[in-house]
Amino acid sequence: MTFILVLAMVLPKLLNAQIVIGKPSLGFTQACASPSFNEYNVTFTFSPNTALLASNQFILELSDASGDFANATTIYTSAEGEITASPATITFAFPDTVSGEGYKVKVKSTAPVASSTPSVAFAAYYKIQDTPFSINNLISTGVFCAGGSYLLTVDNPGNPDNDSPLQYPALTFNWRRVITETTSVVVHTGLTFEVTEAGTYFAETNYGTCTSNSYSNRVSITQSASGNASEITSSLGNPYCASAGETTLSAISANAYQWYLDGNLIEGATNQMYKTNQSGLYAVDIDLGGCSTTASIDLDTMTFTSSINVEETFALIEGETVSVSVSTDANEPKFQWFLNETEISGETNSTLIVDKTGDYSVIVTQTSGCETVLSHQFKVSEPFPDVENIPNTISPNGDGINDTWVIPQHYVSGSNSEVTIINSQGKVVLQTNNYLNNWPEETIVFTSINPVYYYIIKAENNQTKKGSITVIK
Repeated sequence: MTFILVLAMVLPKLLNAQIVIGKPSLGFTQACASPSFNEYNVTFTFSPNTALLASNQFILELSDASGDFANATTIYTSAEGEITASPATITFAFPDTVSGEGYKVKVKSTAPVASSTPSVAFAAYYKIQDTPFSINNLISTGVFCAGGSYLLTVDNPGNPDNDSPLQYPALTFNWRRVITETTSVVVHTGLTFEVTEAGTYFAETNYGTCTSNSYSNRVSITQSASGNASEITSSLGNPYCASAGETTLSAISANAYQWYLDGNLIEGATNQMYKTNQSGLYAVDIDLGGCSTTASIDLDTMTFTSSINVEETFALIEGETVSVSVSTDANEPKFQWFLNETEISGETNSTLIVDKTGDYSVIVTQTSGCETVLSHQFKVSEPFPDVENIPNTISPNGDGINDTWVIPQHYVSGSNSEVTIINSQGKVVLQTNNYLNNWPEETIVFTSINPVYYYIIKAENNQTKKGSITVIK
């Protein structure tokens, strides 16, 4: 009977056990979280601690950006019975969706059920993108006509050279107008900005009162009449390394374009951007609607020059050698020599001693700075036979005798003589300053009559030889 009486007296106290949770104290004034840092502390008090049940958990809730807990987010939950002493400090991380100036937190318990009053309001932003980005295709100028406008946009997509914030759709932007080198004012919010007033502008990701590195390049916008010059930018810089691929030339935003290279119109090049890997003076006519402008860039692809000291084809007498040398202004050049498309082992200098016939080539590589490659080819043959007279018959029947028209050496390759062969209908079938004793290279079709051709040889000394060539079987 005594046991029943004591239980009856204690049970109501257990059922009505309550605690009071104090207003959370923030360990920060504002939360500027990022992928590299997201650890914050909140301290709270509660009493009496004897009222906590063994299953109790403390929960930290986050309001929306206006301080409303109607759709609160749980950002921390303790283990059952983990926190038993007051005051208590908990460490938590903010979700990557926070973006605003009026967040609050409050602490709740589960056994017994209780809730604190909300904390003071604070700014919280998750800086998912916190590096500089580009606008206006990195073009530092823009022009609009009187009464018109110029559209500024954030460049997209992101790549290793442009961590575009457009990769993160939840982000918003402030567009700022520069007042001085160190001051600016917000003049627009949104993904794009239609500029109607001359000035210098840039964009920043909207992280409120949090400082960040998520801002763009500056663009100077002017109001123009026809004739004012603009500029062209190269995506890989200027000069740029052509071995990296094509660079993209970009003009300012406009209605229509026409590109030129070295003063010559480029057919079909009528877009804002033009890709190229060729050096030269590029220009573009830009139609702004109510007025027009032009832009130009002298593009340097950082190529080098090289030359070789022999002709493309030359003869080599048996037992003779020729020193073939490459001259180049390449930085730290590397040389590879080939004979009949096979690399010549051990030959890595700028000079090669040639002692046999064949098809040669050398590849010159600039190895320092911009890696660029140039090549040279030359053919080494046996000397042409030294015949005394110009023959007037040939028999191209494949027997190895008189198959081609072989003329004296002082008229063949290397002599600067012009050789012309004409058929009986007056059609030129061969005309060259580098005759190789190799005509005819194609089969001549015979009829019942042996075909006759006519030759004209103009020697370097202005002497001219003329005659006929009869083709026989």
